[in-house]
Amino acid sequence: MTYTPTNLARRWPHALLAVGLLALVHPAARAQDVYFSQPLANRQALNPAFAGLLDDRSATLSFRNQYPQLAGAFLTTQLAGELRLQAPGQHHAVGLRLSQDRAGEAGYTRFEAAAQYAYHTRLTKVLALSGGTSVGYGRQRVGYDNFLFGDQLSADGSALGPSAENLAGLPPRNYLSLGLGAVLYAEQAWLSVSGQNLNQPDLGFATQAALPMRLNVSAGYKLFLQKPTVGRGTNDAREVSFSPVASYTRQGGSQRSEAGLYFIAQPITLGATYRNLNFSEKTGTQHVLATVVGVELGSLRLGYSYDAGLSQLAKDLGGAHEISLTLRAFDKQENAYRRLRRKNYPLVPCPAF
Repeated sequence: MTYTPTNLARRWPHALLAVGLLALVHPAARAQDVYFSQPLANRQALNPAFAGLLDDRSATLSFRNQYPQLAGAFLTTQLAGELRLQAPGQHHAVGLRLSQDRAGEAGYTRFEAAAQYAYHTRLTKVLALSGGTSVGYGRQRVGYDNFLFGDQLSADGSALGPSAENLAGLPPRNYLSLGLGAVLYAEQAWLSVSGQNLNQPDLGFATQAALPMRLNVSAGYKLFLQKPTVGRGTNDAREVSFSPVASYTRQGGSQRSEAGLYFIAQPITLGATYRNLNFSEKTGTQHVLATVVGVELGSLRLGYSYDAGLSQLAKDLGGAHEISLTLRAFDKQENAYRRLRRKNYPLVPCPAF
């Protein structure tokens, strides 16, 4: 290639900055999965065992704009759907997750589609377990369409036209990803354990470009100030509760720990989470405060979150905006009636955002 770095930087500064950020965050040339600030709105990405636990059926559209002040921002769009099968016992649920990551003007895109299955069962009168698995197909591509090469420049630095360079870039990489997970829960507490990319698929960028295994453990407890009473012959009561949550994720050379608190006064949910993201390659540690606000309007859930950097590294990289929109169907009265007759399972108490 005969591109000139000076002119490339002058014309495409944001593209170079985005590439630089990729190198900073992933110094060992290892790709990583996106981190959501609303993990429970995107719970099918967190753990396939969550399929069918909060809703009989639902569809969630999420959008995340990370480092929004840069033209080379990291954009993620995800669509996830779940369905609890109405077979006897309601033991089975299926899910589908589609996602696309795009690194702004850097020419990087990744598309994933994952099919999920979860099995729910009651262990005791108050304790239930869901186990899930996922099989995903991914396609990753890096292109050079936005780069400016030397043969495109005139003597005064203006662009002349298309380059004679071969801009095909690296060929797209297709891969298979496998995941497993389990959720142990009661009416006031839950524990989630999951592993994603268990086969560590090769993304083809370099000798160490595998997509690392992602291991996550998260838990929470719901303290009711006002508990809803739902059943046949009773009216819905508004829930008022606090839910402290904690999570730990390890993937490749990074570790992410979180602790937060959600306050629910239906139909409003407010939350705040402190996040510490540490890279073992000593490139720095991010300290982030994520705030979440959500509202339920009948069968519609709408959530918004913003990540604010607390450390210098996090401030330099910028914040993140995230929006989630869920259409869901859940029959509270019928579910409560089945639970009273012990033909169903406790409703997992985690917040929906």
